[in-house]
Amino acid sequence: MRYLIAKLSFLTPMKWCFGLIISIGLWNGSASFAQNNSERVQETQLPKTDFYDYRGTHGLSTALGSAVINGDYANPEFGIYMGFGYKKSIIPHVNVNLTFNKFNLVYKDLFNKGFMSFDLNAEVLVFPHERFSPFLFFGGGANASNYFEAVDPKMQGGLGLEYIIYEGLSFRIFGDYNHVFSDALDGKIYGDADDVYWRMDCGLNFYFGGAKKKAKLLNAVPTIIKTNPIPADN
Repeated sequence: MRYLIAKLSFLTPMKWCFGLIISIGLWNGSASFAQNNSERVQETQLPKTDFYDYRGTHGLSTALGSAVINGDYANPEFGIYMGFGYKKSIIPHVNVNLTFNKFNLVYKDLFNKGFMSFDLNAEVLVFPHERFSPFLFFGGGANASNYFEAVDPKMQGGLGLEYIIYEGLSFRIFGDYNHVFSDALDGKIYGDADDVYWRMDCGLNFYFGGAKKKAKLLNAVPTIIKTNPIPADN
């Protein structure tokens, strides 16, 4: 009888010890889960600001490539093309840009003439918060021969790829289609179709601005302590 009582008296403290260990483990697990969940909530609440690190709200662009006409003569050839521009971001996905372009349109052994264009485009960036992103643009403008001997309205659209080399600096390749509302671009009027030309080029974008917008976005987010506080250990 004494042996049985001694055994039971030994088991009771052991049960309490096991119960205490399990309780502490469950409490620590709950606290850890709450903390991890709070961190996940905080991450989902933080706005994406990579756009302002990689790119920015303003940009200056350069381009160098070639242009080729599709007009009323046979045997078109590629002529040299260069461009300079400025862009302003409305939101990270969308910007408006104005470019000045200088290029030659050429037919083999027949025609080689210089032109200018002033293009106003809306540009859509597919992945503005990533280093690599496709983009597309469309808009209108004016096409002019050298010395403004002839000026015609035009519309254009294009596609391209951009890669951020370093924060604030990107490399771009793109091509665009340009429809001039005139059939006299190459000096010959034939049929009812207007003259068009294509441009293919590569260039650099120099981005700047956006630090204030980034700070404003981050300051507007409640801290994790305010939104989901974790009780301190007692």
